[in-house]
Amino acid sequence: MDRDGCISPDEFGYLDDPSLYQLYPYTGEALRLLKKMGFLLFLVTNQSGIARGYFDIPTLERVLDRMKQLLAKQKVRFNGIYYSPWFADGVVPPYNIEHEDRKPGIGMFKRARNQHVFEAGLSWMIGDRRTDVEFGHNAGMKTILLLSGEGAREMLNGLDSWTVRPDYIAENLLTAAKLIQMLEQ
Repeated sequence: MDRDGCISPDEFGYLDDPSLYQLYPYTGEALRLLKKMGFLLFLVTNQSGIARGYFDIPTLERVLDRMKQLLAKQKVRFNGIYYSPWFADGVVPPYNIEHEDRKPGIGMFKRARNQHVFEAGLSWMIGDRRTDVEFGHNAGMKTILLLSGEGAREMLNGLDSWTVRPDYIAENLLTAAKLIQMLEQ
């Protein structure tokens, strides 16, 4: 799943202050439900702020550490956390190139597959952007577009222009988890 707009609000843009990072109130419940169903949980997040020069990798790592602390309080953790610092129009070498890790490319999916055993066709990609849906499709997963974060705006801009449409649309991560639970029964 994606980070900003999925498990946490995307209200600060390029977040470089760990103290500002928060989870949605329902994130813990949603992730615990997915874990209870037997899913491995992976975070895949584009972090172009690095290539743009807004923050560096140690700063991102501190934000991710804050995220892990908040998740631990909710008694849940990810099986893997993957981020892409790449952005072709960035200004910070070596990150200012096109790279397979940047969604909708599937580099982060490939890294997860190299480190964990799971079947793409039985997996779900959950996110709030077109690139999340394309990423999931490109990796052979089922997809859920969330209306949280940027999802509602992305939908209002028109799904007709998308090359790939989401398999499902859900209000937020908790409704997505409940939808998956219903579909998996």
